[in-house]
Amino acid sequence: MPKVLITDNVASEGIDLLQKRVPVDIKRGLSPDELIATIPDYDALVVRSETKVTEPVIAAGENLKVIARAGIGVDNIDLDAATRAGVAVVNAPIGNTVAAAEHTMALMLALARNVPQAYASMKKGQWQRSAFMGIEVRNKTLGIIGLGRVGSEVARRAASFGMRLIAFDPFVAPDFAARLGVAVMSLDELLPQADFITLHTPLTPGTAKLISAPQLAKMKPGARLINVARGELVDEEAVLDALENEHLGGAALDVFTNEPPGDLPLLKHPRLVATPHLGASTEEAQREVAIEAAEQVLAVLDGQPARNTVNAPFVPPEVHAILAPYVPVASMVGRLLTNLAAESGASRQMTGVTLRYQGEIAGHSTAILKAAALVGLLGPVSGEAVNLINAPVLAQQRGLQIIEQTSADSREYASLISATLHTAGDDITLAGTSLRDEPHLVRVNEYWMDVAPSTPYLLFVDNQDQPGVVGAVGTVSGRHNVNISFMEVGRIAPRGQAMMVLGVDDPIPHDVLAEIKALPQVDNARVVSMR
Repeated sequence: MPKVLITDNVASEGIDLLQKRVPVDIKRGLSPDELIATIPDYDALVVRSETKVTEPVIAAGENLKVIARAGIGVDNIDLDAATRAGVAVVNAPIGNTVAAAEHTMALMLALARNVPQAYASMKKGQWQRSAFMGIEVRNKTLGIIGLGRVGSEVARRAASFGMRLIAFDPFVAPDFAARLGVAVMSLDELLPQADFITLHTPLTPGTAKLISAPQLAKMKPGARLINVARGELVDEEAVLDALENEHLGGAALDVFTNEPPGDLPLLKHPRLVATPHLGASTEEAQREVAIEAAEQVLAVLDGQPARNTVNAPFVPPEVHAILAPYVPVASMVGRLLTNLAAESGASRQMTGVTLRYQGEIAGHSTAILKAAALVGLLGPVSGEAVNLINAPVLAQQRGLQIIEQTSADSREYASLISATLHTAGDDITLAGTSLRDEPHLVRVNEYWMDVAPSTPYLLFVDNQDQPGVVGAVGTVSGRHNVNISFMEVGRIAPRGQAMMVLGVDDPIPHDVLAEIKALPQVDNARVVSMR
């Protein structure tokens, strides 16, 4: 009989569900050494954020099959160590969705009607009705940045208040947004239109300080900002400046860059509403995430796939050896598509993707390759961990149309995976293959080349095929201490249009990229992170 260990405070409903099926021990407050000594006796471990599930803990868990996080974040779990050990890590991303959406609405209404300020005045014995004149949310425009689970629930609730809904999320299909009554647009288009802006996007290198001084300056004078997602999405100093110069009508923050935020000057501003990370703090949410985590533990112990596996599982032994080398190829192609689309401007509203399998791999079931491509495609932009199990479901939830095609012909390659990202602007096509058991990018739109993306960053340069272009780009990079590892060139015809792909070891600052773009032979340039 498998045994379950719970080391943090988990709602009783989840514990009861487990106890109906398996023995459960609750041992809260274990030290790291005590946890290492205890874990060998257990098949499953359930935690929240307090317990640190480190590599030594996982190594000691000789019977461990699953680690469950009763909540979303898994920063306290060593995912790489769990994957190497073949231990599934599951989380509970759905249970607190409504709680976060309702808290967003609570903060929006508090901003609109000055509820905290009026309450503080009343507690002082004052009666100042005229000092707290508010506004109605009816007929106001709500800008939703991130239309995932929480953003979608906010949209549904805001619609009932008679609000006009607009959103920025390049990775949802317009049809999906239209069914919610939401008009999707670029961030630059959204900012000056919205009376309220609410953030529901994941934290990635591309979204850190997504709302900073330039974005705040583009917002409508008097607009109000709400953040119940991640504190790092907002430049707190820039928000304070916008409040002090009265360009921003108010802000409501539930999350902060540092938690607790300490003596943060922003907290003292009279038009700031602040709560101590309460987005998921409801009795119902804690009950739901506990049940959700327990259900997934039981699924894994029963030998079934869990709905929200956070770490990508190994390719199962029964998968044909021909397919295994192409799983990282598919993931690489998907990731590059997303990053190139994000770097190519506001017109890249994703609607779907066409996957084409050519050569030997076309004769086998390609379900795992489809899932791997979607992991790469959605991983950088999803608010939850994406893996081979949940990627197709997440794509369906976003309304993305996935088309698959097969062909025995693959030109000079034994097998080839091509992916075309369909967007509201121009489509993007990439192709990859496996050479010497390494993924290689061999096509970018009409350009054929051979790139083994072994560096942290790739620089894509559209240019005229003329003498001196390579040297000019290299000179700018060298002058700014950007180290180039390799370079590949694809061209259609001599002295015509061409593309350079450079592998670089260092991030390229915006001003350096602008300098490259300004070279006379260069049409465009963009940097993609491979991390």
